[in-house]
Amino acid sequence: MSGATGQALVRPIKAVVRGQKMMEGAGVRICRTLGTPALRNLDPFLMLDELKMPAHEAAAGFPDHPHRGFETCSIMLRGKMEHADSMGNKGVIGDGGVQWMTAGRGVIHSEMPVVTSGDLHGFQLWINLPAKDKMMKPRYQDYQAEDIPVAEKDGASVRVMAGDSMGIHGPIKLRNPGLLLDVRLAPGATWQQAVPTEWNGFAAVPTEWNGFAYVYEGAGRIGDKAAQPEHAYVLHNEGDTVQATASEAGLKFLLICGKPIGERIVQHGPFVMNHELEIRQAFMDYQEGKLQRPEDNPWVDEKDEL
Repeated sequence: MSGATGQALVRPIKAVVRGQKMMEGAGVRICRTLGTPALRNLDPFLMLDELKMPAHEAAAGFPDHPHRGFETCSIMLRGKMEHADSMGNKGVIGDGGVQWMTAGRGVIHSEMPVVTSGDLHGFQLWINLPAKDKMMKPRYQDYQAEDIPVAEKDGASVRVMAGDSMGIHGPIKLRNPGLLLDVRLAPGATWQQAVPTEWNGFAAVPTEWNGFAYVYEGAGRIGDKAAQPEHAYVLHNEGDTVQATASEAGLKFLLICGKPIGERIVQHGPFVMNHELEIRQAFMDYQEGKLQRPEDNPWVDEKDEL
């Protein structure tokens, strides 16, 4: 939708969530916004953690742990992280790299820093799967920095990881429609992102996707709110444009949007299902060594095997 003059209607901010510091893995300090009592989830998103520290402080990493029923996205800005699962599959993403893991019916994996010097800065996002996909075969997608296209215009530099921005399409294949951008604005720059549209039977209208921006550096404004690091800015789902303006310090943030699934969420730690009985089954499968199937090759898409 647009105003009567044809001007874009900017989506306002309906909630501001301050990050909470906590320990995860084998004693690694993270900052969590989504996935806290302040914002338990934002359908289809379940959690967002930021990891930012000297690499040697994160050396203990995130040893073997299970997942079922959802997807994870690991984004590295600086440093290298190795992902390895219980079937022997391995992958390393470096500066600017992204791994998208569809856990589906089950993965047991670890995430460990590769180096112990310099800085480590990255994020992990959890994305729910609809009931029809929760028991699908696991799938990995690894992309290095050079695999991720960058859109640039008027002081804005946008790494397009998934979805579309400024005529550029991201490489990550999503099971649920969405948008994943790493936005970097020069001092004083203003940037606008058009909200994707959908056909309602009469006209193309802006989607009512849920979305938020997470600021990781600099300052400025997002929508109608002042923006600062370690805060998530939840977007109202009405309007056809997301707008951000950088201060003299510049502004860097993740913009994350997705189509709501609209199903019941039952979560117990690393298992996210639709019913308590499914959670119980996940624990049984994990305890009996049946969570990750030996015949599954997560690096091969099911469609590639047909």
